[in-house]
Amino acid sequence: MAEEKHRHHLFHHHKEDEKPVDTSVYSETAYSGDISAGYGAGPAETEVDYKKEEKHHKHLEHVGELGAAAAGAYALHEKHKAKKDPEHAHRHKIEEEVAAAAAVGAGGFAFHEHHEKKEAKKEEEEAHGKKKHHFF
Repeated sequence: MAEEKHRHHLFHHHKEDEKPVDTSVYSETAYSGDISAGYGAGPAETEVDYKKEEKHHKHLEHVGELGAAAAGAYALHEKHKAKKDPEHAHRHKIEEEVAAAAAVGAGGFAFHEHHEKKEAKKEEEEAHGKKKHHFF
């Protein structure tokens, strides 16, 4: 064993005598054809589905709201634990503050997604000719 070289490779397990087979042979017909008929081709590339975008932002808004509620509940839980467990009160106060910061961040994310949802709805109305004229 001392005479053999032990190499620990993750992917290429070849002996010294064996040469790896070159598998990178491309056929000439692999790329001949219509280039536009691949991934992402079609009318969806030019049109924007505003309803789908609005639904997506609404979903993310609800996720942010749930995150804010969960983090707020955890912060209250840690505040209660800090009162009940004076030996580890400092740790619970730190976890409470981290959870409160997470709740604020999740609330901000929910607010951001609410704004994005309203913007998608406005873009849909403008795209379909429903323009609002505010004179005053």
